[in-house]
Amino acid sequence: MEKWNRRKRPDRLERRFEFDDYDGTRDFLDCLGEYCEEEKRFPDISFGKKYVNITLRPEDSDSELTDSDLKFASEIDGLIN
Repeated sequence: MEKWNRRKRPDRLERRFEFDDYDGTRDFLDCLGEYCEEEKRFPDISFGKKYVNITLRPEDSDSELTDSDLKFASEIDGLIN
């Protein structure tokens, strides 16, 4: 979790994942997509050839981040091979 940056107004987590090549980026995006479908939760994602940026907002948009949100971020970290 130390690589996630917590921002306020609105409360959210942000992280940039960097890869050596496009194949690494693509593999991560495929795993991330499958995981998000399973969890029925969809963070904001932007990406380029060698990076993926993720912004994770609280499940309830009118609240602050919860332990569930932090767990979701931690599970995304686990997708890196």
